[in-house]
Amino acid sequence: MPGEVAALVEAGIADNTHLAYRSDLAHFAAWGGQMPADPALVASYLAAHAETLSVATLVRRIATISKAHEARGLPNPCRSEFVRATLRGIKRTRGVAQRAAKPLLREDLFRVLDTIGEGMKDTRDRALLLIGFAGGFRRSEIVGLDCDDIERVRQGLIVTLIRSKTDQEGAGRKVGIPFGRTRHCPVLALEQWLAVSGIKTGPVFRPVGRHGHIAAQRLSGEAVSVNVKERVAMANIDPTGYSGHSLRAGFATSAVQAGVSTLKIRSQTGHASEVMLARYVRDGELFLDNAAGALL
Repeated sequence: MPGEVAALVEAGIADNTHLAYRSDLAHFAAWGGQMPADPALVASYLAAHAETLSVATLVRRIATISKAHEARGLPNPCRSEFVRATLRGIKRTRGVAQRAAKPLLREDLFRVLDTIGEGMKDTRDRALLLIGFAGGFRRSEIVGLDCDDIERVRQGLIVTLIRSKTDQEGAGRKVGIPFGRTRHCPVLALEQWLAVSGIKTGPVFRPVGRHGHIAAQRLSGEAVSVNVKERVAMANIDPTGYSGHSLRAGFATSAVQAGVSTLKIRSQTGHASEVMLARYVRDGELFLDNAAGALL
């Protein structure tokens, strides 16, 4: 359904979600879905995949189908009570627990960093992990960094995110990366990477070959996830659950545990609201003034 995809693009949907939306619509079409769809068709689609797709995936598919209709000015079947009731039934039956990325907490990050060597790829990965953690960045924000986005100042670095998930208009958001107070400094790690790689313009983080050859293109977001899992495993930590989002999650959770205010955390991570940050607060405070700790 190329017309629907074009409508989504015209509606101003973020670039990094186009592929997901295309995939969702293609899956709906391959099953037999069509535009416009009526509530019965969408409910049947949900029922047909209730046992094979996760609840989170089904919710996203419905959101995509909904957006496709609204972008073309068509009646939205996903708003009908029939479709909503079907989705509620699936949620009750299967549950809605999300498999969130496991946070790479400060102590574990240091443990990982202590295992990294001094080779070209090692130097890149050290900088990537520290900058990603210190900035509370999404993996798309890490790989999207260009040399021109980084300003050296007395206190450290000012990183300008030209476009991020919560800044689709491209107004830009500035994030401060201070000099570290420990043996692991994000500013010095990045400076070392840029110095040994000779990168002065273009993408900051790039693929590094087996023999230290640095590619011209930008590192992919998926490569960030792979690197995080590999580095965690090399530190003898079970890599299950870790991904590119683990740096951002680890920063937020570690900051909560250190007593940093949610306002300051949101200023760094760019979370749009307290609600979006709430799960990190809950996880970070699990052992803060824990009732069982006072008894056992």
